[in-house]
Amino acid sequence: MEKSLPRSPPIRLAFAASDRPEAEEAQSRLSERYGRFTEAEADVIVALGGDGFMLETLHRTLPTAKPIYGMNRGSVGFLMNDYAEDDLTQRIATAERAVIHPLSMLALDRRRVQHRGVAINEVSLLRETRQTAKLCVSIDGKVRMPELVCDGALVCTPAGSTAYNLSAHGPIIPLNAKALALTPISAFRPRRWRGALLPHTARVTFEVLEPDKRPVSAVADNFEVRDVIEVHVAENRDLSLVMLFDAGRSLEERGLAEQFSA
Repeated sequence: MEKSLPRSPPIRLAFAASDRPEAEEAQSRLSERYGRFTEAEADVIVALGGDGFMLETLHRTLPTAKPIYGMNRGSVGFLMNDYAEDDLTQRIATAERAVIHPLSMLALDRRRVQHRGVAINEVSLLRETRQTAKLCVSIDGKVRMPELVCDGALVCTPAGSTAYNLSAHGPIIPLNAKALALTPISAFRPRRWRGALLPHTARVTFEVLEPDKRPVSAVADNFEVRDVIEVHVAENRDLSLVMLFDAGRSLEERGLAEQFSA
């Protein structure tokens, strides 16, 4: 008699939901169908909501580095898979992995207090008042732009290049490009400067000029520091985040499709 091959143990899923009613209802139905595992017990965390909730889940589970599979139960779902309740474990088993390295931010405020943050999408600097911001931009310790007059500027990861960066007319970066985008927000001078593509190893420093007259805040995803005078941004290769996407609908494919959308 032939011996049967050992079967792989089923994938243990933990379901996390945003506060939207449709997300909470989906969490209840899916937990009943696929089991109620805690995030500590689970192999994969299923995030039910929109892109904002996906970012919240990635930040919250950063120490565990567990794969996150999102299903859209929110308003924006670029980072999410289509919602369907059937064959969920099979979809996850055959999903494509996207590995993301976030940005680390070190911001110094006017009291010279240091603040640290992590950004999966982008680190952005934004003017706080009606006055435009004035920024000095350095790359790897070398001043590249002595004075940028603008509403702000941002540095984004490839995964975040289709978010705020794209709205600010920055480039979409393929996930495996090993690059960061430095994008101005409503640049006034130099008016025609559209930003720069940087190697992923670049260390970007913003010095806020005239901070008393032109106060600026720094934001790492959803973590904000007010009245900054200096901000340092760099990719953190020591941190890795794993997102799962249905076969044929990888993050690379979505970014490519976005570049040809009307």
